[in-house]
Amino acid sequence: MYFCGRKLMRMKIGTIDLGERPVFFAPMEDVSDPSFRRLCKEFGADMMYTEFISSDGLIRDAEKSVRKLDIADYERPVGIQIYGKNPEAMVEAALRCEEAQPDLIDLNFGCPVKRVAGKGAGAGLLQNIPLMLEITARVVKAVKIPVTVKTRLGWDENNLPIVSLAEQLQDVGIAALTVHGRTRKQMYKGEADWTLIGAIKENSRMTIPIIGNGDVSSPEIALQKFTNYSVDAIMIGRAAIGKPWLFKEVKHFLQNGELLPPITIPEKVELAKRHLSYSLERKGDITGVFEMRQHFSNYFKGLPNFKETRIRLVTETNPNTIHSILDEIAAQWGDY
Repeated sequence: MYFCGRKLMRMKIGTIDLGERPVFFAPMEDVSDPSFRRLCKEFGADMMYTEFISSDGLIRDAEKSVRKLDIADYERPVGIQIYGKNPEAMVEAALRCEEAQPDLIDLNFGCPVKRVAGKGAGAGLLQNIPLMLEITARVVKAVKIPVTVKTRLGWDENNLPIVSLAEQLQDVGIAALTVHGRTRKQMYKGEADWTLIGAIKENSRMTIPIIGNGDVSSPEIALQKFTNYSVDAIMIGRAAIGKPWLFKEVKHFLQNGELLPPITIPEKVELAKRHLSYSLERKGDITGVFEMRQHFSNYFKGLPNFKETRIRLVTETNPNTIHSILDEIAAQWGDY
């Protein structure tokens, strides 16, 4: 098989074989939990990650942090992502993660939210590159499984070190690098700029896989990112919320060059029910229902005259009533 004049290569992170043009599911707080990862895997996501885990919380045995170490064999390959700014804590947390037997450990140097970046962790480390490199080097040395990094272009438009930073991270031993095409200042606003991601791939010194992230929301866009920027993989994040079938659509288009028929409303309803079941099983009725709300809004996004039903769906707390509302949706919009 050839792609844009060059032979397609199977992507590997260490010894993890991810095939040709793999599609990753991004680590996202309160999104990439086990329930939703299960669905995304069923629809073909090639690489999974946990929600990010605080290194400080993990070494203190904080319940929320420890619970995020829970991974299942059907998710593999799966990575555990950690964040923090203290090298000793990050090393200790990485060793704890390794005991959970993930396929790799990912270091989060890209989270832009104030409670993380504002305290010098996540994307905050883009303002302290020496510390970022020290943390990375020490974690790589401490564990026996591959270590990868996810970061952004830079802190702001006047600070875009990613091309040289990619080299430095490779030199201290990471096995792959994911780059989100925005700065920390942008947060999630504006359009992701993949130009510098492409520049990393053009750098002849780079030998590790580069995964591009940002605004991959359709099969056509996925192909365009592979074509224009020569990335080894793409990562889908917010576009997958309430739309796990996006992975199947993207992979089918990449492999066959054709779009799948749109998923029907009754199919979405059955999928939402299954997702709710997974969430209740893992987290109980209260948390399980609460964390489904953002997904429910997106499952049925675009339906006409849906506002009143959507409000009921995302405010109801009784799982049985939610099932009844979902049945109403299938009955009312089944032919849409």
